[in-house]
Amino acid sequence: MDQRVTPPGETPQPPSRARGGVGLFLTKVAGVLLLLVLAGLIVVWGVQRYVEDRLTPDPTTIARASLDGLREQNRLSAFAARYVAVVTSRQSQLVFSTERTLIMPGMVRYEVDLGKLRQQDVRWDANARVLSVTLPPVEIDGPQVDLSAIREYGSGGLLTTFTDAEQRLDAANRTAGQVELMRQARAPAPMKLARDATRRAVERSFAMPLRAAGVGGSVKVRFSDEPASDERWDTTRNLQEVLGNGG
Repeated sequence: MDQRVTPPGETPQPPSRARGGVGLFLTKVAGVLLLLVLAGLIVVWGVQRYVEDRLTPDPTTIARASLDGLREQNRLSAFAARYVAVVTSRQSQLVFSTERTLIMPGMVRYEVDLGKLRQQDVRWDANARVLSVTLPPVEIDGPQVDLSAIREYGSGGLLTTFTDAEQRLDAANRTAGQVELMRQARAPAPMKLARDATRRAVERSFAMPLRAAGVGGSVKVRFSDEPASDERWDTTRNLQEVLGNGG
């Protein structure tokens, strides 16, 4: 049997109290290690978030850059068409009459004033990943008449010989010819072609930078004067709201 002798003047300590002190020390060490591990995880998470925020492309920022680039173009002409007006004017005086026919070709350009684009016209739907763009209406520039290709024909007669009927008829025909060119240019079919061509050009202008940055999504373009479709557009976040500044 092991018997320990306690030196005189020294109070003996129970073995259980000594073991309790060691356990408390180990608990504190474990707590400190746990706090260090948690702090390290928080730091790692913060670094990952920072890197993601810095390296992950922001669709609204890309869209804003594309919008600024379109504004710098001022006017976009994605479609042009050539028309031919054929008009005839007649003049009668007493028993005499004469007529003149004009064939007038002309070029018409369809343009959009990109300077009118505002940041609220560009909206990003993060859930559907759709960038919606609303353009100003298509405007017609022209007609640019090809003067060298104009052809005029007349029946002649005494009125053209002894009066200025021919000059008056030619002037009337030229005015009527320009009106006719614009009437043809504003017809539904060419206006649709002009909108579709402009729509494709603007969609490419926004979609290409998004694809280059690795941002998935689609671009949808409409015109402000187009009738509303059955499709419901997201209007929750426009660029002005996202970026916090005016257009």
